[in-house]
Amino acid sequence: MRGNGRYWAAVFGAGLAGLLIGWTSLAAQADRYGADWLFRVHKPAAWPLESAILALDDDSYEMMNGQRQLRVKLAEALERVAAVQPKAVVIDVTFSDAGDDDQNVRLAAAIKRLGNVVLACEQLDSRWAKPLPELREAAAALGHIAADPEADGFQRMMPLEKTAARERFWAMSLEAFRMTRNARIIETPEALIVGDRTIPASLFDWRRIRIRYYPPDVNGASRIPQMSLKRALTETPEPFRGKVVFVGATAQTATRDRLMTPYTTLLPMPGVEIHAHAYETIVQGRFLLDARNSVVLLLALALIGGAGFVFLRWTGLAAYLAGAGIIALAHGLPHLFFVNDIIFPFVAPMATAWFSVTCAAVWQYFQTRLTLELTEGERSRYQQAIQFVTHEMRTPLQAIQGSSELMNRYKLSEEKQKQLSQQIHAESKRLARMIQTYLDVERLSAGQMQLKREPFGIAFVVAQCIDRVKPLAERKRITIEAGELADAIVEGDLELMEYAVYNLLTNAVKYSPADTGVTVNCELDGGSVAVAVRDQGMGMSEEDVKRIGEKFFRTKRAEQSGEAGTGIGLSIVRQIVEHHGGKLEVASSLGKGSCFTMKVPAQVSSASPLPEMEK
Repeated sequence: MRGNGRYWAAVFGAGLAGLLIGWTSLAAQADRYGADWLFRVHKPAAWPLESAILALDDDSYEMMNGQRQLRVKLAEALERVAAVQPKAVVIDVTFSDAGDDDQNVRLAAAIKRLGNVVLACEQLDSRWAKPLPELREAAAALGHIAADPEADGFQRMMPLEKTAARERFWAMSLEAFRMTRNARIIETPEALIVGDRTIPASLFDWRRIRIRYYPPDVNGASRIPQMSLKRALTETPEPFRGKVVFVGATAQTATRDRLMTPYTTLLPMPGVEIHAHAYETIVQGRFLLDARNSVVLLLALALIGGAGFVFLRWTGLAAYLAGAGIIALAHGLPHLFFVNDIIFPFVAPMATAWFSVTCAAVWQYFQTRLTLELTEGERSRYQQAIQFVTHEMRTPLQAIQGSSELMNRYKLSEEKQKQLSQQIHAESKRLARMIQTYLDVERLSAGQMQLKREPFGIAFVVAQCIDRVKPLAERKRITIEAGELADAIVEGDLELMEYAVYNLLTNAVKYSPADTGVTVNCELDGGSVAVAVRDQGMGMSEEDVKRIGEKFFRTKRAEQSGEAGTGIGLSIVRQIVEHHGGKLEVASSLGKGSCFTMKVPAQVSSASPLPEMEK
């Protein structure tokens, strides 16, 4: 359960890190480009357009000699447009300069004749640039022309309200819609209501709406009908019949009034055309809304939970396929939301899915590796047990086998039979203790049992082990000399400590040449007792000394002496000493013998002569 807790913490931590990345400014820019791409991928179905553009193009400006005859030529064109009865006319030209009086009078008359005309006013810092008073009086309304493009120069949203110098104006597109519906604008904190149309322009988002651009044709040209001012002066302006006519500059030289849009391919879009698209967006009522942060958060948590469940429930190919499905779902969410008129971020769900799925997959991988290592460890323990049997148990088994063969093959005296029988019994008990000792050490290492805690005298343990090793030493004519033994009291497992001392003594005899000596000392060292066993053997290299205590490490002295050492015995000694809170030290050099020292904590200490050995 605790492991699962760490797993879920890691997966949710990784997923939330991805979510936080999705809320950075860099991710926000990527989301904007992603939304632009969705505009091009999921083009809306065509709808009947209610707007048209009277374009002040390059030819028209050339005809008017620039701006000099703009007002008179525009007045003449508006007089011709009035004949086809447009719903409204929106003029995206400010006319705030004085100009020619006669031209102003004629333009004002043309505007008054049309009736539903919206004139433009422009926000300049903290003030408004408005049309001339006579033109304002002739118009039905004023509307602002502020576009407020985003930092990358793209016009994705239209502010429907602008305020400066304590004076507020609605956007020209909104004023045009209000006039065509003959309704007033009702404000709520979350929306604007015009007749039966509710426009989701929140007060807390500066009354902005996303523009639903009408898709261009295959050549990238706008599909909103256009007629140049020059043509309108010579031809019947039939494209404007029953339409809302937007008048404005489309000339290539009018760079100030051009902005990038999601459909922009080569050239930016003229501002007057952007206002026409904003009007069409309001007319259609298919508003694009931004997904709420709470929805993004809940779906991100769902993706994280799905990733965690998948790799907790399944493994292998099934888990990876399900994880790939979660990532694919995260990539598809923006598409699913867009076709339902909601702009859903790209980076947040994708980063969340990738981070959480990757973390869950990596966690499962390492858990599988850990399980494999544990399994291999168990197999290794089994192999080690077999090695232990062949190494440690060979001596008592040989003694039992030899004694039994003597008893069966020869007719022995009753006393000799009794002696061999006692030897078989003693070696059998020793064999049983060795098996139990090995199993106890393994259980201690695996944390499956607690170390016995009982006080015993270390001097007595050393003396008993010396007594048991003497017959082995006598065969090689090796003397065992014991110095003064400090009778320190050690708290721990008597049988394990006896095994450790006995193993050091037998190794000293095993790797010492004949006619040499082994010295045993038991001295106090601060709060510890040090049991040192020194031999006069061939010694070990510095490299061998560093690896003493490793299982299955065979030293060069073992190879040269022909002994079947596997390193298991010293490995067990090291574990026994460490479980008693001590350490095993080795000092050796080639040709000068070796000294193995066990240091374990001592409770009480005193100096006493060597206890009397068994004869």
